[in-house]
Amino acid sequence: MITHVVMFKLKNPDETMEQTREVLAGMAGKIPQLREIEVGVDVLRSDRSYDLVLITKFDSLEDLKAYQVHPVHQDVIAYINTVKEVSIAVDYAS
Repeated sequence: MITHVVMFKLKNPDETMEQTREVLAGMAGKIPQLREIEVGVDVLRSDRSYDLVLITKFDSLEDLKAYQVHPVHQDVIAYINTVKEVSIAVDYAS
């Protein structure tokens, strides 16, 4: 199992948080390789916090790579690039 975790800081979280959460969560059921998806909104909103986290799970590294280039994911990336300030990611096997 491969877990892909991405955290996002948004440029204007008060204006774009809910729509961004919906865009990310909207990938559910649309990408065959995507086994699990969770989108969380930060509740502390501290200076060191990121605004949103995306946690996705895949059966294999090959499935993660297929997800990366899938048209639905590419549309999400295009949207995210308009609202994010910065993002960071980690991918790990379990």
